[in-house]
Amino acid sequence: QVQLVESGGGLVQAGGSLRLSCAASGSRGSINAMGWYRQAPGKQRELVAAITSGGSTNYADSVKGRFTVSRDNAKNTVYLQMNSLKAEDTAVYLCYIDLISYGSRLNYWGQGTQVTVSS
Repeated sequence: QVQLVESGGGLVQAGGSLRLSCAASGSRGSINAMGWYRQAPGKQRELVAAITSGGSTNYADSVKGRFTVSRDNAKNTVYLQMNSLKAEDTAVYLCYIDLISYGSRLNYWGQGTQVTVSS
């Protein structure tokens, strides 16, 4: 059974930094993309950042230059370094993995971690 365990959320003042981590366990197959979505109250879930197994990255325009996604393939862990945080970054952040297993492509999600930025 695949499990994603997130950590690193919390309360921070505007302009501050946080680092999120998400460790995947129990996967059988190869993890293609890993990344982070976020969902704020009353808003749709949006992609924040993603990184492929080869290291290619993709970011939402709203976080470019402030957030950095990285991964440790040996640990099946993805990170999100968030700098210069703004009040509008407040949301539940969910990690995900795109897993290729026995010829099937599957997505798995973490339980979410709250990030609150006070202005």
